[in-house]
Amino acid sequence: MNLNNRKIKIALFAGGTSPERAVSKSTGAAIFNALTSLGYQTVVIDPAYGLNQPENVMKIFAEEDHAEVSNKNYIEVVNSHLLNNVDLVFLALHGRWGEDGTIQSLLELRGIKYTGSNVLSSAIAMDKIMSKILFQHNDIKTPAWFSVDVRHINLDAAIKQIGDSFGFPCVVKPNDQGSTVGLTICKKEEDAEAAIKLAHHFSEKALIEEYIDGHELTVAIVENKALPVLEIKPKHNYYDYECKYTHGMSEYVVPAEIPTEIFSLLQEQALKAFNALGCSGYGRVDFRMDKNFNSYCLEVNTLPGMTSTSLVPKMADAVGISFEQLVEKIIILSL
Repeated sequence: MNLNNRKIKIALFAGGTSPERAVSKSTGAAIFNALTSLGYQTVVIDPAYGLNQPENVMKIFAEEDHAEVSNKNYIEVVNSHLLNNVDLVFLALHGRWGEDGTIQSLLELRGIKYTGSNVLSSAIAMDKIMSKILFQHNDIKTPAWFSVDVRHINLDAAIKQIGDSFGFPCVVKPNDQGSTVGLTICKKEEDAEAAIKLAHHFSEKALIEEYIDGHELTVAIVENKALPVLEIKPKHNYYDYECKYTHGMSEYVVPAEIPTEIFSLLQEQALKAFNALGCSGYGRVDFRMDKNFNSYCLEVNTLPGMTSTSLVPKMADAVGISFEQLVEKIIILSL
């Protein structure tokens, strides 16, 4: 597919209202530079601002907010003149209202194409509980788990269920957040109550999961093909928010230095998980692997980060795909 970039108009959505707003701004800035370099007509929009967009586009990527942010502004933006004659919306949003199918459904109602997976797949991938049900249904190994509705939880019963199911340490996280927002590794029983309450701050449901001691691995999917496996070696005990987005806080090894048969198995499992949720275009599948090389699928990211420290660009670079080429591929897949 040959594109005349100068005739294609792209609206880049960045920012948003989720707790991952700052990360989305970083992703948006990197994608904006690539789109500009590639010669696309580009308009940058923060849907959280509604019609109150800054005149200087770079203010959208600034740390300080330009105006009040609101979920209702998304509807105003999609129904406005700001998307007139737009051929594609490049979604650089993360978290709720960005990855959960909400903005995708609004764009579909207006008949505008967008990057990433469709409405249903985005919603399922953002719902960790539903994802794990589909993993199990498709024979994709995932850590043992159970969920609790934090609005009606009996804390004593939940803590007892942890002990009966898999014990401590365990992982407690909100059901529908990304970037480890609200995630806690509970080393002992006394940590569980605070962890569940933290998850409740971000979601009505919490996922309580077996902790897999070992390696942090991830596989990018582009054009329905698995890229080389990448291993993450964080400075902290796990790949938390700081390690994800702070330079020097993690070491990345790609291709991962693991046995060839395990490498291939992870790629197969990643593609299987991606397809099990009905995802399309591009994405990233995260795993934990124990010391005996048993791998466990954690989740699928339908709009993975595209910052200077992000993982998908690193895996693409390992097979000779530059950042700009990756952005171009995503556009072609979406159109």
